[in-house]
Amino acid sequence: MTAIFVSADWLKEHYTEETLQVLDARMLPPGQEAVRDLQAEYLAGHLPNAPFFDIEALSDHTSPYPHMMPRAESFAVAMRELGVSQDKHLVVYDEGNLFSAPRAWWMLRAFGCENVSILAGGLQGWKAAGFDVATGPVSLPEGEFEATYDGTQVKRLTDVLLISHEGGAQIVDARAANRFNAEVDEPRPGLLRGHIPHSLNVPWNSLVVNGELKSAAELRDLFALAGVKLDQPVIASCGSGVTAVVVILALTSLGVRDVTLYDGSWGEWGSRDDLPIEK
Repeated sequence: MTAIFVSADWLKEHYTEETLQVLDARMLPPGQEAVRDLQAEYLAGHLPNAPFFDIEALSDHTSPYPHMMPRAESFAVAMRELGVSQDKHLVVYDEGNLFSAPRAWWMLRAFGCENVSILAGGLQGWKAAGFDVATGPVSLPEGEFEATYDGTQVKRLTDVLLISHEGGAQIVDARAANRFNAEVDEPRPGLLRGHIPHSLNVPWNSLVVNGELKSAAELRDLFALAGVKLDQPVIASCGSGVTAVVVILALTSLGVRDVTLYDGSWGEWGSRDDLPIEK
C-alpha cells in the first residue's frame, strides 16, 4: 500500500524517477481570493516540473455549490492536459498547512489513481529542507489518464438528511468550533449559521501539525474527545468539501475504512432554508 505521506528527503531522493510525478495542489482559504493571486504565487515558486492541480478550476462549475466533484470525463481531460499519468506514483503538496493537499489526494484516488501520497510539510517544508524550487509555467507532454469515478466515496444531501434524522453513521464537521456553534458568520456570503443536526465537531486544523497529521495516539484522543467512534461509519463535512478530507485522511491513517465525504457540505446545507439546522 502506498504511504499516505512522503518526506521531503524521500521525494528529493526519488525525484527524477520516471514512475514519480509531483503536483502542486495549493489553494486559498475562502475570503483570501481578493487579496492573493494564487496563480502568481505558483509561478513565483513551485517544485520542479510540478503542474498546478487547481482544485477550484477542477470543480464542477455547473453546480451552484463550491468545489463539487467534476464529471469523470472532464477530470480525465484536465489531467491529460496537465501531463498527469494515473499509473505513476503521484505526490501532491500544498503551501505546507495541509489545507488542500488532502482534497487532491482524495480526488485522485476517487478517480482511480492507486498510488497517491502527500508531501509532508508541503512547499514550506521542502524549502526549509534547503531544496530548490522552480519558477514559471510548467508544460508537460500529454499524460495518460482514464478516470473511473468511485461514487461510493461521496454522500449527497438526501443521504445526509436521512442519516442526520435516523442515524446509521456519524456526521463529522471539520469547520472551526465558532462556525460549527453559530458564533460567527460563514466566510462565504449568504450562508446560514449553525450545523447539521446530530453532527460532531472535529476542526480540521486540530488534527494537523507542521503540515502533516499529528501522531496516531493524538488523533485517537481528539476523535474520542469529540465523541467519534472509530468502529462506526463516518461522513465528513466542512464548508465546501475541502478540509473535510483532512478528517478523512486522519481516519484513513488510523485504519478506519467506512469514511465518505458529504461533497455539498455547508456550502449546500447552509444555503437552504428548508433544512433543519442546529445552533
